[in-house]
Amino acid sequence: MNWIEGIGYLGTALTISASAMSTMIPLRIISLCASLVVVTYGVLIGSMPVVLTECIQIPFNAYRLWEMIRLVRDTEKAASGDLSLEWLSSFGTRRRFGTGEIIFRKGQPAGEMYYVESGVFSIPEVGITLRRGGIVGELGLLSPGNKRTASLVCLEAGRALCVSYSEVKQLYYQNPEFGFYFLKLTSERLFQTAKAGEPLTAGDAL
Repeated sequence: MNWIEGIGYLGTALTISASAMSTMIPLRIISLCASLVVVTYGVLIGSMPVVLTECIQIPFNAYRLWEMIRLVRDTEKAASGDLSLEWLSSFGTRRRFGTGEIIFRKGQPAGEMYYVESGVFSIPEVGITLRRGGIVGELGLLSPGNKRTASLVCLEAGRALCVSYSEVKQLYYQNPEFGFYFLKLTSERLFQTAKAGEPLTAGDAL
C-alpha cells in the first residue's frame, strides 16, 4: 500500500467514524475532515467525480456545524438567566394566527412548542392566558405518546414562533446546561397547572 492509498483509507475511516457518531457537532467536524481528506485523495488519483461529490458536501456540513455552534452558544447565554426564551427568536418557524383559531386540540399529536411573540392565546382547560414571551407546548415532548392534554386557542390575532421537538432535542443533548434550563421551564408549567386547580398526572403536558 502506497501513501496515496493510505490517504484514501484514512478518508474512508473518517467517513465511517462520522456515521457512527450520535452527537451533531463532533459528527459535522469529522465529516468535514473526511471530505477534505477524500478531496485530497481524489485530486491525487485524478478522479473529478470524487472531488466534486465532496466539494458539494463541504458547504452543507460547514453550515450545519456553524448553525449548531450558534444554537449552543445562545442556549448557554439563556441558561444562565431567567426563564425567558427571547433568545429563540432567531430560530424555528414563525406563524400567524387569527382570532378564534384553534392551534391544537386536546388529544392531538404534539410535535412542537410555541413562543408567543404577539397576540393573546388561551389554554381553556386550565384557564391560562399567554401573551408576548409566553411558552406553551413544551411538555408535549415529555408526555406519553407525545399527545396534547389541553388545547390552545388564539384570543387575539398574533404571531408565535414554532420550534420543533427535533430542534429542542438537539439542544438538549448538545448542551447539559440547556437540559437543566428546559427542566426549569417544564417545572414552571407544572406549577402553573397546579395553581389552576388541575390535578397533576404523569401525562399532564401541553
